[in-house]
Amino acid sequence: MWRATPEKWGTMRLTTVGRRTGKERSAILGYHEDGPNLVTVAMNGWADAEPAWWLNLQDHPDASVELPDGTRHVRGRAAAGDERTRLWAMWHGIDGYAPRRSRETAIVVLEPHVDPR
Repeated sequence: MWRATPEKWGTMRLTTVGRRTGKERSAILGYHEDGPNLVTVAMNGWADAEPAWWLNLQDHPDASVELPDGTRHVRGRAAAGDERTRLWAMWHGIDGYAPRRSRETAIVVLEPHVDPR
């Protein structure tokens, strides 16, 4: 894993709770930083299906992320409106690929959150 910089996205391990199993599930994702928030795109490659981690996060928005400097507890949500437009611009070069999907790709904001346990 590597940390994001203003010029380059980083990688993180997102751990969610499975919507059907209730078990922890992890995925490695790219991210950008937006102030204290982490921003990623809900893509399953360019396939139409939503990624399992995003479906899990919609049912159970509390999650954790592992970054090079440690673990953070977060709460996930989809960006909308002007916020989505602004955050989409962070992902240079993906505009040309977005039409491959029949639905809009969610921009996911992971906000700092206190672990509820």
